[in-house]
Amino acid sequence: MRRILLPLVLVPGVLLAFVATVGFLWWQSLPETEELVLVSPEVTDLVLKTVATGAIVPRVEVDIKSRVSGVIAELDVQPGEHVDQGDRIATVRVIPNSASLESAQSRVRTARIQLDAAKTELDRVQALANQNAASGAELQRAVTNHDLARQEEAAAATQLRIVRDGAAGRGDVATDIKSTVKGMVLDVPVELGVSVTETNTFSAGTTIATVADMTDMVFEGTVDESEVGRIREGMPILVTVGALREARIPGTLEFIAPKGVVKDGTVQFEIRASIRPEGDLFVRAGSSANAEIVLDERKQVLALQEKALHFEEGEPWVEVQTATGGFERQDLEVGLSDGLQIEIVKGLSGGEQIRVSATAQSPDGPRRRRGR
Repeated sequence: MRRILLPLVLVPGVLLAFVATVGFLWWQSLPETEELVLVSPEVTDLVLKTVATGAIVPRVEVDIKSRVSGVIAELDVQPGEHVDQGDRIATVRVIPNSASLESAQSRVRTARIQLDAAKTELDRVQALANQNAASGAELQRAVTNHDLARQEEAAAATQLRIVRDGAAGRGDVATDIKSTVKGMVLDVPVELGVSVTETNTFSAGTTIATVADMTDMVFEGTVDESEVGRIREGMPILVTVGALREARIPGTLEFIAPKGVVKDGTVQFEIRASIRPEGDLFVRAGSSANAEIVLDERKQVLALQEKALHFEEGEPWVEVQTATGGFERQDLEVGLSDGLQIEIVKGLSGGEQIRVSATAQSPDGPRRRRGR
């Protein structure tokens, strides 16, 4: 029984597999036809622009530093507060250096000894001069020596006060750290009790606060070397701030660096542009931003989608649909392109239907359907 049923099962199965294979191969051999997509040229505005990345920063930003070394005794401001020029930022309590203090005290003692000696000599010569026993030159010399000794004693005492107290005892108090500009306090990097060092020719000193004029902001960014030759000072820009997604701030390009800097394998050029926030818009210092710079533009020109163009030896042409439904080649003269659309200078009038190839329609490859 099995010998009879086995051929009856195998033969139809083999025939079915054979027919399916032949059918699949036949379907694969059918010619592929492109999906027909037509576009038409239209009148529009074309804008060619480049984008520079950077940040919004104050034009004037000043680090307020201490003129004496010591410890922060008082802090009078916090970030975000407004200050005028001359307002006190902080107070420094001077902690004198032991060696400097001892040297200053020793100088005072020496100066006083010299002053006492000069005073004694002056009194002696004065007495002799009254008895006509000393010449006028001797008296003048004694007076001069006394005056010099008195001046030295005063200088030594002043130096001691500076070392001990941080102030000379006249004029502004050196321990009061004051703002040198008008603006907003952006940062106070010190706290009460923190030691600070003075600003001198050998050290930049400790920054007590950073103050900036937040009414005068600029955009600082970079552009690629491929675009720097197409921009110039005075060009209008439009700045988009990352933290203010809906705000678009107009500005004017005012500086292009004459020297580029290599960054991530490409040459970048620094640019700076003044910006003009409108209304009560407040832009925080250091906010990341992008600046659109208009390189060229055309108003109300005939334009076509670039994906419809073909090129032969650098010359553009398109496939125009004829009245019979076929397509014929039409050479073009083109102008400005914004990357998506291109200006048609000559070759089309505006009512044509242009065929777009399937490879141009999709970045993933041609979209095709099987012919029948």
